[in-house]
Amino acid sequence: MLIDQVLPKYDEREYHQIEIRGDRRQVYQTIRSIDFSDSIIIRFLFRLRGLPATSMNLEGLLRMGFLLVHEIPHKELVLGLVGKFWTYRAQILELDAVQYAEFTQRGYAKLAWNFAIQECEPGVLRLSTETRIFCTDDYSRARFKLYWTFVGKFSGLIRKEMLLAVKKRVEAK
Repeated sequence: MLIDQVLPKYDEREYHQIEIRGDRRQVYQTIRSIDFSDSIIIRFLFRLRGLPATSMNLEGLLRMGFLLVHEIPHKELVLGLVGKFWTYRAQILELDAVQYAEFTQRGYAKLAWNFAIQECEPGVLRLSTETRIFCTDDYSRARFKLYWTFVGKFSGLIRKEMLLAVKKRVEAK
């Protein structure tokens, strides 16, 4: 998987999956276009964190600071983000994909987040999302772990809601 190339070592990991009846291209296009702000839960949790809760599609995430780090169309895409997530404003750095790949500055956490599509059987796909976080030093690792103690479950809830939204959209067609 691409995420293994993007962030092979990590301190924290979160993984969720769902089965969807549909076509790989349709699922992939839905991931790239769906607006997750239709979910009350996602909107609420984003607002609670102080993040904009409008235009929560791929383009909106890219405007918030996420990078499209790597992609194999119709199979997997990986987003990246670097910041101090444990602070109020998260101190997100504006980087390009090369800077993200080479980033090692102490005091930060590096996040990789994917959506991957695998065929289970004809007409049934497994859509998964994995989030990995690598902290660049012991100080950031300690701060992130404390932050993750409180935020990790909510982050997981957002990812599960995203998978469910994609499933509902694809299977409604």
